[in-house]
Amino acid sequence: MLLAMKALACLVVAAVAVTACDLQKTGNQLAARKVMVSTLLATPPIEVKATAIAGLDASIPDASFLLDAGFTFDAGVLLADGGLGYTVPAQTAALVFFGTRVGEGLDAAPEGQAGATITVQPAGGTAVTLKDLGSGNYQANSSEDSKLKYEEGKSYTFTAVADGVTYVAELDKSPEMERINAFHPAAGYLDIAKNTPITFTRPDPPTGQTRNLGFVMVFPISRNGQQGQTTYTNVPMNPLGFLKLVVLPDEWKGTVVTIPGSAFPEGDKNYVVLFQTAKLGGPKSDNLFSGSAIIAGTADVGVVKTKP
Repeated sequence: MLLAMKALACLVVAAVAVTACDLQKTGNQLAARKVMVSTLLATPPIEVKATAIAGLDASIPDASFLLDAGFTFDAGVLLADGGLGYTVPAQTAALVFFGTRVGEGLDAAPEGQAGATITVQPAGGTAVTLKDLGSGNYQANSSEDSKLKYEEGKSYTFTAVADGVTYVAELDKSPEMERINAFHPAAGYLDIAKNTPITFTRPDPPTGQTRNLGFVMVFPISRNGQQGQTTYTNVPMNPLGFLKLVVLPDEWKGTVVTIPGSAFPEGDKNYVVLFQTAKLGGPKSDNLFSGSAIIAGTADVGVVKTKP
């Protein structure tokens, strides 16, 4: 859940020159009670070779599992080159939290609102309605709705309609994927000892462009493809963390990224590393809190096998 604090107004006003109309809109957004947190994430196909699967015997895993980011994997048992293993298809997932702020401080999480109609739509494209999961959480997945597609360079709008009122957030020009060369050794996976950190270098951004945000998530998968609890992420987990992301994003724009060894705590285990290249959007309508955010991007993926 993303929140910001009212002090953000001072930073916004100090950073940019605004018209009276803009200032009024900013004031309205700072006072707004509704908050929307939206994530649009895409992954390319993931090939997991049999040699990469920790503890593999003669069986082939049923690679069906649900990723925290909203992905449902239903993989086959042959790779594109005909080799033994499984391929996770490319997917796009959209997740939204929609709710009402509680109090004025940063300590209380917003209260989720079920029953809203939530859609995501690319500029010039088709709107996709997200499924209501309850407690203010909404989700769509391309495996269930083929109309949900991630396109690089597109602007996306997230819209919530609740009790006859419309709330809108938007993101301009979704980023292209950053290929992380360290994720793709000749073997097709990273072979490391447990508790070993992984350091990788991000490619330079295109000429004339600033580096996008970079988010990491690591989680284990069992031999039959079941996902375990996330062992590491650099995504902020509290209101002050997200305020820092909005105002001081440089921490997520570094060239060299290190995943600590604690992300890989067990030997003879498989882990998936997601590196999401992302941009940050925000509220468009006056009635949506200024701390609302859209994080949209596309991820490169690495498969890790820890030694016994």
